[in-house]
Amino acid sequence: MDSSDFSGFLTSRTSVREYGSDPLTPEETDYILSAASTAPSAGNREAWDVVVVTDEEIRCALAEAAFGQAHLETAATVFIVCANYVRSMSRYGERGILYAVEDATIACTYMMLAAHAKKIHTCWTGAFDEEEIREILDLPQHVRPIALLAAGKGDTPTHLTERMPIGEHVHREQW
Repeated sequence: MDSSDFSGFLTSRTSVREYGSDPLTPEETDYILSAASTAPSAGNREAWDVVVVTDEEIRCALAEAAFGQAHLETAATVFIVCANYVRSMSRYGERGILYAVEDATIACTYMMLAAHAKKIHTCWTGAFDEEEIREILDLPQHVRPIALLAAGKGDTPTHLTERMPIGEHVHREQW
């Protein structure tokens, strides 16, 4: 893949919130999860974990905990990407909390891009009641849910989301 192919790949990815009823195959799910394991991580601690949810009742509970975001109900699969503080804090102490969040975020990004490569649509969901998610999934206290990644086969949007010009984000040498 050359740089223009890569750029086109990145810009063609968009969040999709409407899915068909087709489930992901085990191979598709494994492909997405395998991509996460290639993500860089602080000290190679891989301080992230994923809960894979396909059960309709649990997906509905997740949607409710995410303030009624219906795409979590209709997605074939929801990947709950979590920061695992213990893995990172064992080496980095208190700073490991930040590193675990970063590791989980990067892993989720890789998963989203892997899904896109397989023509599987996703929507990264960050708005949710963390304690409700923790209770629904019976997460241990040292694990924090960072993102709910809805995934499924849907209709590709007819237009891409407009983005801010890069100059709005970039500062050189100093702010």
